[in-house]
Amino acid sequence: MDHKIDGQTLSRSDLVALLKSAAGADLVLETCALDEADLSNLDLNGLRFERCSFKGTDFTGAQLEQARFSGCRGAMANFTATRLDASTWRSSDLNNARFTGASLSEAVFTGCKLTGADFSRSRHVGARFVETTLTSARLPSFSFRKQTLETLDFSHADLAGSDFRDAVLDNCSLRESHLVDARFDNADLRGADLGGLRLNDARLFKGATISRAQAGALLAELGLKVI
Repeated sequence: MDHKIDGQTLSRSDLVALLKSAAGADLVLETCALDEADLSNLDLNGLRFERCSFKGTDFTGAQLEQARFSGCRGAMANFTATRLDASTWRSSDLNNARFTGASLSEAVFTGCKLTGADFSRSRHVGARFVETTLTSARLPSFSFRKQTLETLDFSHADLAGSDFRDAVLDNCSLRESHLVDARFDNADLRGADLGGLRLNDARLFKGATISRAQAGALLAELGLKVI
């Protein structure tokens, strides 16, 4: 049975009291405001957030495994070292949120805005993004190996050392992204925007599949004439 809280502004103490009163029921926060609250190190496993606001909220070290976020706004939220395994995120705006050192195994982000989000040092086995904006996000050493990536915007993102081996990119953008030491062996890039490629980056795509049109565009961007 769900224990639903609707339209309230909640502090840390308010949320702790609600968790106790829920008495084992699934706690659902709907259209609640938790902006700037300190929720660090709390056990929030399985909590559901529906159309909530947590702008600038501090979740550092909290447990949010299997938590569900739908239609939320969390710009500048801090999820540093948070446990977010098997969490689901839908249609949520998390611009410039920090997931540094977070555990994100099997987490799924669908239709989200993650512009400028920082996933550095995260643990993310099985994490997936679908139809999501990751412009200027930090995803160093992130693994997308063998995934089919659909409608992702990585433009200007930091993808240094990331693993795209055997991945398929469908309607994705890598325009002006930082790709030093990234790996694309056997990747299918025919559905990717590769604009802004620098000469030093071209070698990274060795073994990847691109279209004839992409090859011509890349050569043109590298200053070569295609006749």
